[in-house]
Amino acid sequence: MTILVTGANGYVGNNAVRRLIELGKPVRAMVRNMEKTRKRLSDLGNKVEIVTGDVSDREGLKNVMNGVTTVIHTVAIALEQGGQTYEEVNFQGTINIVDAAEASGVRRFIHMSQNGSNSQSPYRFLKSKGRAQEYVAASKLAWTAMRPSAIFGPQDEFFNSLARLMQVTPLLFPMIGGGKAQFQPVSVYDVVEAIVRSLDDDGTFHKELGLGGPEVLTLEEIEKRISEVVAGPRVFFPAPTWLLRVPVFIMEKTLPGTPVSSSLLDLLAVPNTVPDNALVNYFKIEPCAFAGENIQYLKNNDVSTTLRKFFTNTTVN
Repeated sequence: MTILVTGANGYVGNNAVRRLIELGKPVRAMVRNMEKTRKRLSDLGNKVEIVTGDVSDREGLKNVMNGVTTVIHTVAIALEQGGQTYEEVNFQGTINIVDAAEASGVRRFIHMSQNGSNSQSPYRFLKSKGRAQEYVAASKLAWTAMRPSAIFGPQDEFFNSLARLMQVTPLLFPMIGGGKAQFQPVSVYDVVEAIVRSLDDDGTFHKELGLGGPEVLTLEEIEKRISEVVAGPRVFFPAPTWLLRVPVFIMEKTLPGTPVSSSLLDLLAVPNTVPDNALVNYFKIEPCAFAGENIQYLKNNDVSTTLRKFFTNTTVN
């Protein structure tokens, strides 16, 4: 009856592991980076079974699946670093996990997809996630796909990256892409709750579930809320995407822990909103807002933490 969580030391993954343990579920946590695992899961001790595994290792995944009845697949990359590509990790990695699960007789499969993912998307990240979901949907597994908007909470990359950038850019801050891009920020705890409620709910089988928070916010509104928490008053100025391409390119080439990439900059053209929000419409959850106490974790991004993350890409939270 073991539940396998792939990417278990990742953002959604480690929070899913903790929630499953709270519920008394037997969990096998598949991880690749043991240093990151020690920082995020070591306090759980023998409450969780930790195994090393890589979604690119088709043979190794067979052993990881022994005794597993359910897979929660969270492995994905938003930034291409260290030679990893969207196609290799997001798409082929999902194929490898699905094939291993089917070969081992796994029945239940929950896939962390992405709002806006589409196999026909002109954007490689969204295309890789869309192709991966098509493969999941064509499998014999009892699958459910979660399609969250931008996820916020301790350890998030997107909102913490904005907070870090504000730490090293005093007084002025750009409204990225003009600040017009739309998001529906959703709490990681709400996303994880949707995952665990779906485990034995056959009403979620073979469904793609959009997950969003209670508000649609522009990037300008998001930046200003972050500034109120971490940096105080700022002068914001509109910075069109074309103006940011050179500094973003430089960050990609020089910072191991770059907070942004050209491909992510392109995604600002795609509205990240959730018209049919399963958190509300199906699970009857009142989602947490990106505001107040829910975003106080952003204060953890002091200057030293920011520089350590940018220049070493170490796990800092």
